[in-house]
Amino acid sequence: MSELEPEPGVSAALFGDRIDVARAFTAALAREGEERGLIGPLELPRLWTRHILNSVIAAPLFHGSVADIGSGAGLPGIVLAIARPDVQWTLIEPMERRVTWLNEQIDALELTNAIVLRARAEDVPPASFDIVTARAVSALRTLIPITAPLVRDGGELTLLKGMNAANEIEAAQKQIKKFRLADLRVEVLGEGVLPETTRVVRARVR
Repeated sequence: MSELEPEPGVSAALFGDRIDVARAFTAALAREGEERGLIGPLELPRLWTRHILNSVIAAPLFHGSVADIGSGAGLPGIVLAIARPDVQWTLIEPMERRVTWLNEQIDALELTNAIVLRARAEDVPPASFDIVTARAVSALRTLIPITAPLVRDGGELTLLKGMNAANEIEAAQKQIKKFRLADLRVEVLGEGVLPETTRVVRARVR
């Protein structure tokens, strides 16, 4: 069995006074994640770097009410709810075993600013949130049609993507026009701070 990656030194700076809660969540995910089908067997040696810090680096981008689509193991929803107790998080996840895990973590970590909604994004009432986020769910051309409708007018999509973010934008031009996204851009977060930067696709929903 692979060992959990040691906590990177920058973690405490990124989580501030919430670092102990982040440590508790990371330990739980390391302990139960593979067995419960939440993370793959190769993720423990990079759990902090690739998943926890990759998520928390985006924490300053959020405000108001936020939906995390396909929250899964709680990446980024639980991580962001830990880091931003001033923001209200709705974790939207259709799979029962993942919903169970998310609710367990919200209770164990005493996250009073997060709730879980067992649903597909397509079944959530439209225009319900200030910001909608997702991480590692699907390509933009399929993600935009299920996320943009959930954002209030003037709200924002803030989607955590990988190295191919620019290519995904190019492939999603039809959906970008259809859902009237404005100010679309890719922001690279964590340069000089994290071993692996995070790319975030941001757009205003009109």
